[in-house]
Amino acid sequence: MLDQYSLSLPGAVYSGKGALGRIRDITEGKYRKAAVFTDKGVEQAGLLARPMEQLREAGVDTVVITDLPAEPNCDEAQGIVERFLQTEADIIVAVGGGSVMDVAKLASITADTSLTVRELLENPGLGRKSVPTMMIPTTAGTGSEATMNSIVAVPEKQLKVGIVNREMIPDFVILDGSLLKNLPKKIAASTGIDAMAHAVECFTSNKANPFSNLFAKEAARLIFQNIEAACEDPDAEEAKTNMLIAAFYAGVAISASGTTAVHALSYPLGGKYHIPHGVSNAMLLLPVMRFNQSACGKEFAELFDEVTKEGSQALKMTEEEKGEKLLARMEEIIRRLEIPSSLSDFGIGAEELEDLVKAGLDVKRLLNNNKKEITYEDARRLYLEIMKEPSQGITDGKGKGEK
Repeated sequence: MLDQYSLSLPGAVYSGKGALGRIRDITEGKYRKAAVFTDKGVEQAGLLARPMEQLREAGVDTVVITDLPAEPNCDEAQGIVERFLQTEADIIVAVGGGSVMDVAKLASITADTSLTVRELLENPGLGRKSVPTMMIPTTAGTGSEATMNSIVAVPEKQLKVGIVNREMIPDFVILDGSLLKNLPKKIAASTGIDAMAHAVECFTSNKANPFSNLFAKEAARLIFQNIEAACEDPDAEEAKTNMLIAAFYAGVAISASGTTAVHALSYPLGGKYHIPHGVSNAMLLLPVMRFNQSACGKEFAELFDEVTKEGSQALKMTEEEKGEKLLARMEEIIRRLEIPSSLSDFGIGAEELEDLVKAGLDVKRLLNNNKKEITYEDARRLYLEIMKEPSQGITDGKGKGEK
């Protein structure tokens, strides 16, 4: 555990029934014009209507930028930033998932036109916020509304890269579970498992600390107890709100600690093959955590005690038994939510293996957080594991390279 650590939180967070109603309170008389970042899916689902109504009632002019691409590359993000610069807005309101919020955060620290997104890739710390941001997530997973991170793909590297800068911490966050009511199960599941990965990775990170552990453990508890209902029942508003809160908590944990090898190895899958971020994390979560088990037994046992309801039975279990049960519960959730489990589902075969290993091992910022060192052979075996047909299942992670 780190000797020194810090916690960065958004300026104000609003949640609960009718939380969207706080938009008017936040903006009325304080802001002149809002640039509303969203995507066409959010707009077509009707999720933009209430935020726009609140802004109108507050007397705030609006300009809507709707054509944000899913999981954008750095040049696409730059194009959106340049469009934003023409709006002359004095607040950014992001209504959407992680990609929408990530690009909105980049716009907030490049609004003075002194930097481009590519320049931030080289030196993220140069950015300075000149326009405040309000984040309204419409999925429960990425935690972007709580983090100082923005993830973009770099085309020539065929890799996703995280731009990290404390200036990107949002100023306002609104968590309203009603926005998730009609979220398709496929999206709810992949983003929910992304949040699970955030919580588990941050709790087992080399940078874990009392701040990150507080939020990671509570995030994990809420996720394990609510994710299935939130994904499967459109009317389970309490479960959906709990997942929004959990995703936010896991985002706070990222800012205080950091993700590990799951995210490191998933970045090439998104950057080169455009596999949705939550899906690639879901495929890697169990293989990586089984690989890490020998180094994370204490943490797994603590998480098991936090997220399950074994009661007195847990007192009779060993640390290893708790870890196995935790991993089994994770596997049960992933299977029940029908998330793709093999790269073969995306047409990726063994001929891509060496490129994947090389790209994954380049993500040292996150690999350095992993409690157990991942060698070339380890990474190769982990990728091979998720190239198997889904019927072959998930192995125990104790093959070649296990230490």
